[in-house]
Amino acid sequence: MQLIILYNTFIRDFRKQKKRITLTLIALAWGTISIMLLLAFGEGLHQQLSINQKGTGENIGILWSGQTTKAYRGMGKGRRIWLYKEDPEYLAAQIPEIETIGGEYSRWGVQIRYQDKVLNEHVTGIPPCYREIRNHIPQEGGRMINRIDMDEKRRVVFLGSNLKKRMFEDEDPIGKQILLNEIPFTVIGIMIEKIQMGNYEGMDEDVAAIPATTFKAIFGDLYLDYIVYRAYHPDQMAEIEKKIYRALGVKYNFDPTDDRAISIWDIASSSREFNNMMLGIKIFLGIIGFLTLLVAGVGVANIMYVSIKERTREIGIKMAVGARKSLILYQFLVEALIITFSGGFLGMSLSYILTEGFKRLPLENQVLDFMGRPTVSLEIGLVVITILGILGLVSGIFPAMRAASTNPVESLRYE
Repeated sequence: MQLIILYNTFIRDFRKQKKRITLTLIALAWGTISIMLLLAFGEGLHQQLSINQKGTGENIGILWSGQTTKAYRGMGKGRRIWLYKEDPEYLAAQIPEIETIGGEYSRWGVQIRYQDKVLNEHVTGIPPCYREIRNHIPQEGGRMINRIDMDEKRRVVFLGSNLKKRMFEDEDPIGKQILLNEIPFTVIGIMIEKIQMGNYEGMDEDVAAIPATTFKAIFGDLYLDYIVYRAYHPDQMAEIEKKIYRALGVKYNFDPTDDRAISIWDIASSSREFNNMMLGIKIFLGIIGFLTLLVAGVGVANIMYVSIKERTREIGIKMAVGARKSLILYQFLVEALIITFSGGFLGMSLSYILTEGFKRLPLENQVLDFMGRPTVSLEIGLVVITILGILGLVSGIFPAMRAASTNPVESLRYE
């Protein structure tokens, strides 16, 4: 019953101050749109860059050879530490926190020929686990290197998406033969198009990948160029790194504290730093939007003060016939919240329509592909609703307290 009375009172007051309340609602809607769009841009940027980061791999570390800088057990510094094809299995046995691990060979300037087209490209020798740990995902109709390819040292090749375009253009390459240094290889798959935030030796889209065993048999490389591993959980990466130094230090006789003997790039750590940076950006954007919304909150407070002044006699009559101060406080506080959430709901609705409409526009743009599109999430909605609630309370509490502290006798004399 009290809510109906409050609603009728609000409608009556709205009719008296139609222009002032309408302008305040527009200001609230505009402030809400500002904060929603800024947070939506930050969320879209975060989501897209997170996807781009995973192009290289998720929760992975990349290990390559180095040179000792410390003397150890009678051996001088400056020794080169090489990685061998047995090392991935050795590390997997020594470190249970490693989920998957594989070794990689790499060579630049390999001649690749298809019909009359000749390119000098980057060729890698990789294991099948690269599908999962390095996101070497094949396009529909093709496949990635598998265990049989490795065991039988098959002459098959998996092409990066950009290399395929440069070599075959619009032709379907699956099943076709190309020559690597005049040795025939059959194309078995094309990598999906992906965006990489980082790389350690060129972009995957420009690589021709062959089985690691085939690479070693053809090119005769004695050493692995890289070892890539993935942890069960990103929090285990720091511990895994220490154990790698200890395990290889024992095997190759170098000081486990010598961080130059081998090098490790912890991509999982880079991801954590990136997430912290994005959180800072979203907080900064949210503060800017909140300041815009705060201006509208001042308008709500002004309306409430004007409303109290115009209804001073009404307040006095209510208090004279027994209305408690808490009821007066409650009445004006609810009115402020109604105004705030009405404008906020309008702004949130328009923001959602704008962001969803923009996402559905058929725009082909490299910047949008890299930076993402504004995205309204449940978390953003909850943040904005919380801000609106706080703003409504702050905007209404002081005018409501003033109304509740009105002297009934003085109010009845007010003209």
